[in-house]
Amino acid sequence: MIQIENLYKTYQLGETKVPALRGLNFRVQKGDFRALLGASGSGKSTLLHLLATLDTPDQGRLLFMGQDLATLNEDQKSDLRNSKISMIFQNFNLIPALNVKQNIELPLILRSDLSDEEKEQRIRIAINDVGLNEHMNHKPDQLSGGQRQRVAIARALVPQPELILADEPTANLDSATAHQVIDLLLDLNQKRNITFLFATHDEKLIQRVKNLSWIVDGVIKTTP
Repeated sequence: MIQIENLYKTYQLGETKVPALRGLNFRVQKGDFRALLGASGSGKSTLLHLLATLDTPDQGRLLFMGQDLATLNEDQKSDLRNSKISMIFQNFNLIPALNVKQNIELPLILRSDLSDEEKEQRIRIAINDVGLNEHMNHKPDQLSGGQRQRVAIARALVPQPELILADEPTANLDSATAHQVIDLLLDLNQKRNITFLFATHDEKLIQRVKNLSWIVDGVIKTTP
């Protein structure tokens, strides 16, 4: 599903160039439930942002389902994020003025290929998947941290993507809630064959993931 070859990315920080990825090579198979591990600044989040087409590499090839992401224009990248690739963020990134249903609906607003009935059905399925039927009219400030992350997961699910990228998805959750969220993600992976790629430091998540990859100084290592 994902094939990365000789990927480089450097950021300019004032007068200093900061290399984030240094010739990274990496593959993810369809249906993987994989965690990226590494120290702060090792390149984990950079890699996720490149895969989500939120940034572009300086050099190298990044293939998703056989397509070179560097060949896509901005409209095509937006279409990809609204259909094939979703992202879950550490801080939920919910819109405070919108209720649960409206936050989940956001990725579908620009989908002209779906009828209103299809959109409504997808929203209902996603809300049911994360167990928020009784909270669909609540605003984010009326929800617990675990419930907010469930909204973020439902928003990622509603396009019915092939790949979900998650940047520290359990970092802001207490232990019991984190385990509930991990159980939910594992269930979605196994029942829907959705591919998950996480950047995480969370031991609770790491212990539940069979496939681990370490990033050290911007390259993938087989061991830390």
